[in-house]
Amino acid sequence: MPTSDRPTATRKPNKKVPSSTYRVQVRPDFPLKATAEIADYLADLGVSHLYSAPLLTAAPGSQHGYDAVDHTQVSPELGGPEGLRGLSEALRNAGLGLVADIVPNHAGVAVPKANPTWWDVLKRGQESEYAAFYDIDWSRGRLLIPVLADEPDALDKLTVEGDELVYYDKRYPIADGTGAGSAREVHDRQHYELVNWTRGDSEVNYRRFFAIVDLAALRVEDPEVFEATHAEILRWVREGMVDGIRVDHPDGLRDPGAYLQRLHDAAPEAWLVVEKILEPGEQLPRWPVAGTTGYDAMAEVNGVFVDGSTEAFFDTLERHLTGREISWQDLVHETKHDVATRLLAAELGRLSRLVPEIDEASRGLAELAACFPVYRSYLPAGARHLAQARAEAGRRRPQLTSVLDQLTGRLRNASDELAVRFQQYTGAVMAKGVEDTAFYRWTRFVARNEVGNDPSRFSVSPDEFHECAQARQHDWPDTMTSLSTHDTKRGEDVRARLAVLSEVPGDWTEVVRRWVRAAPLPDPSLAHLIWQVAVGAWPISRERLLAYALKAARESGAVTTWTQPDESFENALRAMIDKIYDDPALNREVSDFAASITPPGWSNSLGQKLVQLAMPGVPDVYQGTELWDWSLVDPDNRRPVDFAARRKLLGRVDDGWQPPVDDTGAAKLLVVSRTLRLLRQRPELFRSYQPVFAEGRLGEHVLAFDRGGVVAVATRLPVGLSRHGGWHDTALSLDGHSWTEVFTNASYGGDRLAVAELLHTYPVALLVKE
Repeated sequence: MPTSDRPTATRKPNKKVPSSTYRVQVRPDFPLKATAEIADYLADLGVSHLYSAPLLTAAPGSQHGYDAVDHTQVSPELGGPEGLRGLSEALRNAGLGLVADIVPNHAGVAVPKANPTWWDVLKRGQESEYAAFYDIDWSRGRLLIPVLADEPDALDKLTVEGDELVYYDKRYPIADGTGAGSAREVHDRQHYELVNWTRGDSEVNYRRFFAIVDLAALRVEDPEVFEATHAEILRWVREGMVDGIRVDHPDGLRDPGAYLQRLHDAAPEAWLVVEKILEPGEQLPRWPVAGTTGYDAMAEVNGVFVDGSTEAFFDTLERHLTGREISWQDLVHETKHDVATRLLAAELGRLSRLVPEIDEASRGLAELAACFPVYRSYLPAGARHLAQARAEAGRRRPQLTSVLDQLTGRLRNASDELAVRFQQYTGAVMAKGVEDTAFYRWTRFVARNEVGNDPSRFSVSPDEFHECAQARQHDWPDTMTSLSTHDTKRGEDVRARLAVLSEVPGDWTEVVRRWVRAAPLPDPSLAHLIWQVAVGAWPISRERLLAYALKAARESGAVTTWTQPDESFENALRAMIDKIYDDPALNREVSDFAASITPPGWSNSLGQKLVQLAMPGVPDVYQGTELWDWSLVDPDNRRPVDFAARRKLLGRVDDGWQPPVDDTGAAKLLVVSRTLRLLRQRPELFRSYQPVFAEGRLGEHVLAFDRGGVVAVATRLPVGLSRHGGWHDTALSLDGHSWTEVFTNASYGGDRLAVAELLHTYPVALLVKE
């Protein structure tokens, strides 16, 4: 798309835009006080803003904060208002700002008494002053709470204690005047009905976050609900404690654009970014925000370090290992359709009841959702996505042609309640069907199975990368860029090492075919996933690899699931993991192979980190990733970070130590700290984007760009480079000025710079024009 045709961000730049952020998972075991104590370290590292996990009161014991139960106060488990004031003061003293993560779409309801508004709704039903806070379908009768055990006499376990109904460790309010009689009789008089937990997916009558019954959707489109749930957050902004806001899951909102406009109007100077997952090629709507949280950038950066010429090898290997041949598109349709009709059956039923005049509306809606090419549309914009879904649904289900035509006639109308709710539904179908299912089943090359990427897009060429970067500079220069988040399936350095497999497909084919025979598993796709993760994160403990493997197996749902674990399969999975550690020959072979791809993996890690930090946008560093980070999917990536070790290493680097590229990860710390400091101190050097192309027959191994006074240079495909014996005559043409390389402090001049000389010490370089 020509640059002039792309949407341009409507939000004007302001002084509160960070130069970079550092994400900290503030949680009960790393509260606000502990966060405040690393402010000076983050300032030394070079960031301008701390980027915090949600801080409002969450469900008791919450480790992530995305289940807020009280929007009026900072979580006491994190340190309460005093903790936030202490953090604010520490950040201010260190010259840093704060970006807060907020959750407008839903609230936590797992512990009703912890959530005052939900408790009141349970107690008073539609008469509650908070009845309109939540997206509840009261036409279905009592509010269904799916918590009972799957046994016929579960209600007999209820007891009455004072003015509460008690079911084991769960407590629920009793409406005034309904407390007489047996516990079961009391229950039958309430505004809610406790039901078998298995009925949740099909019958729950409040909108959930995806398929999580413990998270109930808020009607934040109501101005009163917006005010009640945002007053505290906006106070932080007004009082100067918060400079930026990260908005979680805007796709769940009834009208994301209107919500974001209201938030922007309430905090016009705040830097706003949205956790919006864009499919490759999809454009962000013209909202009054700075951009996304950076999954789109992550997909581009990871992809440009993958050798695209070997895709066919991995297709062949996958067919050999699994014995099946299915395209990514067909698998996604299969998993999304299953989610649409089973996991989200309650939401599908609510949609279908809006069109009682259309026979088979449920089948048509599910098929359209399964064929929807993006997370959601934002009518009237994005109507083409509905047209694509209609065409694909008609191709797959021609017998539904009449139904599909009737439905799309209404789904095109932005004011139709069916169209509004369908937009919320497709995002949930995509998230659960793709991120949480298909990513664990289609395991051809899992370095690319990441949020924000289409795994069938095996790699990204340098030309494609430059085009995307130029578009970002023009359209969304203040958007966030990421490499790791709390939602990524594998940490950035795991993916960087796995990218090496694309350069050694023959070696990988040989070992993995041997390993699957040595430690067999009934699900060959899952086995291929586990072997890739094992070498990508090696050395990894038995406990961590097993925890990951069990989660992957249940998320995949091909054999075992969270709700119906298959004991025999999971025992076989444990046996496979045990074999990796207990068979000396196999363990040694895995270790040796991982060791062989580790050095080129380090090169990729340094390259992608420099590119992410120096490319257009506001780079985020996820906690701990300034050193090598071998984390896997959550909760593995929420493990404690050793900040003391990082302080010590940074001190050594600042004292002049030139760290080698080795297991310590200190070389990555050097790259991160020097690039972040330059971004903060010399922002005028990062205001444009121009590709820089290397000359010579090995020029394709260089990825370089000029930001307007700073040139970033990274090594691509290091194994192939090594096979050629190094850089030879590869050179960069510069403009004749003198340049200083930031990581080595070496000076260069002239019009032509030999890459072998520039990258003699590290596989990356950052040149600053003198």
